[in-house]
Amino acid sequence: HVQLVESGGGSVQAGGSLRLACAVSVRSSRTESMAWFRQAPGREREGVAGIGRFGSPTYADFVKGRVSISKDNRENTLYLQMNNLKPEDTDMFYCAADPKTFPLSLRSYAWNIWGQGTQVTVS
Repeated sequence: HVQLVESGGGSVQAGGSLRLACAVSVRSSRTESMAWFRQAPGREREGVAGIGRFGSPTYADFVKGRVSISKDNRENTLYLQMNNLKPEDTDMFYCAADPKTFPLSLRSYAWNIWGQGTQVTVS
């Protein structure tokens, strides 16, 4: 049974950086490709970045140049490095695994497994 646990969120000033982590309980074929999403209250969950089985990244246009997604298979952990954070980046961030489609989609309906989220607040 795959479980995802996010960490690393917090409060930061505009222009600052955060590194989010998503710990995977069990490594399997379902966790070879993973992604990060964000969601504000009352808004749809939107994709931030995804990473494929061989490490190829995909980024949403609104974060290109500011974030970097990576995956450490030895530690079973997915990361999201976020730099030059803006107040509009204030959201709950979620990691996802077990994609339904290939190539990877940054649409939330295209993923099966979700973590509980970690809050990012930028002021």
